[in-house]
Amino acid sequence: MVFKVSKVSTTPFDGQKPGTSGLRKKVKVFIQPHYLQNFVQSTFNALTSEKVRGATLVVSGDGRYYSKDAIQIIIKMSAANGVRRVWVGQNGLLSTPAVSAVIRERVGADGSKATGAFILTASHNPGGPHEDFGIKYNMENGGPAPEAITDKIFENTKTITEYLTADDLPNVDISATGIRSFEGPEGQFDVEVFDSASDYVKLMKSIFDFELIRKLLSSPKFTFCYDALHGVAGAYANCIFVEELGAQESSLLNCVPKEDFGGGHPDPNLTYAKELVARMGLDKLNAEVEPPEFGAAADGDADRNMILGKRFFVTPSDSVAIIAANAVDAIPYFSSGLKGVARSMPTSAALDVVAKHLNLKFFEVPTGWKFFGNLMDAGMCSICGEESFGTGSDHIREKDGIWAVLAWLSILAYKNKDNLDGNKLVTVEDIVRQHWASYGRHYYTRYDYENVDAGAAKDLMAYLVKLQSSLDEINAIVKGARSDVSNVASADEFEYKDPVDGSISKHQGIRFLFEDGSRLVFRLSGTGSEGATIRLYIEQYEKDSSKTGRESQEALAPLVEVALKLSKMQEFTGRSAPTVIT
Repeated sequence: MVFKVSKVSTTPFDGQKPGTSGLRKKVKVFIQPHYLQNFVQSTFNALTSEKVRGATLVVSGDGRYYSKDAIQIIIKMSAANGVRRVWVGQNGLLSTPAVSAVIRERVGADGSKATGAFILTASHNPGGPHEDFGIKYNMENGGPAPEAITDKIFENTKTITEYLTADDLPNVDISATGIRSFEGPEGQFDVEVFDSASDYVKLMKSIFDFELIRKLLSSPKFTFCYDALHGVAGAYANCIFVEELGAQESSLLNCVPKEDFGGGHPDPNLTYAKELVARMGLDKLNAEVEPPEFGAAADGDADRNMILGKRFFVTPSDSVAIIAANAVDAIPYFSSGLKGVARSMPTSAALDVVAKHLNLKFFEVPTGWKFFGNLMDAGMCSICGEESFGTGSDHIREKDGIWAVLAWLSILAYKNKDNLDGNKLVTVEDIVRQHWASYGRHYYTRYDYENVDAGAAKDLMAYLVKLQSSLDEINAIVKGARSDVSNVASADEFEYKDPVDGSISKHQGIRFLFEDGSRLVFRLSGTGSEGATIRLYIEQYEKDSSKTGRESQEALAPLVEVALKLSKMQEFTGRSAPTVIT
């Protein structure tokens, strides 16, 4: 039988504006009749016809609640819009980095290549019937849709009157691999369900020396722990860490993907990855149990990572700098050298120091992975990262949590390759402290003031911009607060001119750069329904290796005092303390 294409009348919904990471709303919003369909049709209408008619699309995600229904809806709409084939990861599971890899690397049985993907994820936000759902579109380079496309999608959502679907197409069983073929008015339409892990694992094996890592993991002295926080990383963890690398199955925590992430918050940081933090000896309760040598966690869609040593936390800013400093020696993919490195503006300048030492091209970009993608597509950047637990390289066009874990395991394996029979392994903490001794240490913290009155937040930012016109006035305030803090050498509002396409991004944050390499950065984050969030990034650079072992909060205290005085934080916001300190 031939499936029929039907046109369904609809009216626009307000607020279907996709951010840098797609459209994210509560599940109860997405399950309204026509809501998801409007957004999907608006996306098809924003793409050129060769990206839709006769094309191959990937549809999968992090497995959160409502994904299975959404996948069936998108399959039927793809068929009706003339798509030739849809690829779905088994059980609808593909991590965001794996989707990027599948678009870039996978070749279908008939020689087909994907031109894009609908990724169903709300990343590190909680999942479940009362929590969040999300959808984003990625392009043929494997990276998120650029602003020109997302703007067009948003414009289309405001005027949409109908969408196309094939309601009589039966639901496809996405739990079993294989190809299901259907006949439509324009000919054949295929849905291929494939193994979620195989393409991604193959790519990882082409980047890293799995044999070397396996030797480390099989050493009785090396213990390891990986926490997927019940996100989609669980679909890869067993295959990579246990089957390929020989880790004990008991070293995997929360590695069964769940629609509600086990009721937790799938965000890999010291607050939400409680079980891992306890196991690694970072809370004060578990003193009698010896923690593993290495621990790591992932978020819901497995693009973020947190790296821990025994009783030791590695900041994301240090992590990307340390990976860059060791990549050429420790990771075969980079053995012929790095094309360049990049970080987001709020991320600490630890990477800058490495780039300078190693004479590498260096880029400081606004927050948003697409800026890294542009540099990578132009062959200008190999490794990049951001302070919000995202690290990646030019093997794909998304940040990649498991890649970062394998990078760290590679560095540990390389540093210990002649030492596995010795008395003591080189540890995560040793590697970080050696790095600080060579390059200096960027003490770093982030203060988030959440749900601040939006008017007050704007006033504070405007006050800082005005203050920047006089360095003398700034330095008088600085010295008045703390005479032991270095002078401000320059102050500006960060704007970025993309060296690839010439586009300009303005108002990306307010910066105060000190003579000793320290920095203060103020950013306003999403004016949501509940007011605004002010993020304050405080960074103290210390070159003297006798002073790189201090407690972070102690080393930062003078600069914190200066930041609060300079911004009149309490005066503007009425807050005597931040909501969250990272």
